[in-house]
Amino acid sequence: MSSRGSTTLLNFFIFNSEYGPREGEEEKKIMFYHPSTSDIDTKIKNIGLSEAIVKFTETFSDKPCESVHTLKTRQLFLEPEPNFWMVLTVSIPYSEKTKDGKSYIEYREDDIQDSVFEAVVRQSYRMFQFFNGTFENILDRAERNVQSLIQRLDHFFSRYLLTLRLHQSDILDVFNGIHFLPLDKNTYLRIQCFINHLEATFPSVKYTAFLYNDQLVWSGLNQDDMRIMYKYLTTSLFPSHMEQELHGGGGGQSRSPSSGQTPHFAQFIAGPPSLKDESNLGKIPRVFINTEEENEECQLLVYKAMSSSICMLVNVKNTVSFDMCRKLDGFLGPQMSKLSSDISEQYSKRPAALSTTDPQFKYIYFNHMNLAQKTTVHIEIRKLTGVNIPQETLRLLADINADLTRGNEDGETIVKTLSDYWVVGKKSDQREFYVVINQKNANLIEINEEVKKLCSMHLNSIFFLD
Repeated sequence: MSSRGSTTLLNFFIFNSEYGPREGEEEKKIMFYHPSTSDIDTKIKNIGLSEAIVKFTETFSDKPCESVHTLKTRQLFLEPEPNFWMVLTVSIPYSEKTKDGKSYIEYREDDIQDSVFEAVVRQSYRMFQFFNGTFENILDRAERNVQSLIQRLDHFFSRYLLTLRLHQSDILDVFNGIHFLPLDKNTYLRIQCFINHLEATFPSVKYTAFLYNDQLVWSGLNQDDMRIMYKYLTTSLFPSHMEQELHGGGGGQSRSPSSGQTPHFAQFIAGPPSLKDESNLGKIPRVFINTEEENEECQLLVYKAMSSSICMLVNVKNTVSFDMCRKLDGFLGPQMSKLSSDISEQYSKRPAALSTTDPQFKYIYFNHMNLAQKTTVHIEIRKLTGVNIPQETLRLLADINADLTRGNEDGETIVKTLSDYWVVGKKSDQREFYVVINQKNANLIEINEEVKKLCSMHLNSIFFLD
């Protein structure tokens, strides 16, 4: 084997057939197309083919078309809103091999899993919706001006697509869960009281979420909104802020409020970069949520004190002023610094969690009811620790998940791979649990016992294996 191609994005487009029903008007169907450098004939041809596939498959099933497999490509389809279709096309990885002195290409179609890339497409729509509202909502606000929707799609997706790491996508994209921080009742109640006090003191703060070290402690949003906001915070806002701090581009400042409160080390990371410069309110993202009403537009303020962060959503009908931010800083800084210190102290006393560098096993736990996720299998962790789970084993996890999802029933699968890894997948009562164990000489009974032990030790007996 001399070389190997990886999974790459070939094209991504959004179309609506209702906007170009007549011959010669096909270009009007195009809402967005990547790469933008493609000529118009290529765009029309690809969208026309996708449209034909969608209509053709409708005659055989009441379910919409989800994917198309070819030797060299995989195409994923999603209809997020009536008549709007999103299509993602990726290349199939391949290996160049030599046999009897002749080279040939072997395509590895099993490397591309529909469930994983369907999740990538769905997530891209939800991220767009979070920052822009639904397609229909945009059209309504623009008095059905399609050009307004096209501009928003181009502004968002031309940037968002650059952040995709398709070759690293795996089962965690399917779950897209939230890491929760378990706390004792007293500390949790203190945080809840603090949030109630915040919302009472600042009535324009309509919804809040409290996080500690990228783990969610409390949220006033519905689950689906919180899931996508959590994804944005942990993969975009927090990392970019940390990078700025590492490069000395705006770290937090210790402040001594004039009211005599204790000094605190805190700052806005979405909001004013400095409370000394009244002319700069900073970047305050606009987001659309569906908690009390559909497509409610809010301004997102994020404030960080030590390892704690609080997200505050203010309806656009209320103005976020510099004076309000200064008052929020005076209110939040001292209390959050104290809370963060107390949580840190409690956290350090907890029994050691499963080590992410333990070579014996890795696990993934996901609860569909509250979107809670626990895992020691993650692409960034693997990079940091140098502990690798083979890619084919990660793909096996996604295959087991797809089988369990397709059957829509509780069940268990245990597999031993050619590389001597044991892989266990179980679904029970809306919970899923996957373990990868590296024990070459173990037998089935020993593996089953090991998994039971894992559950009782690291998942607080919340997942039972019969």
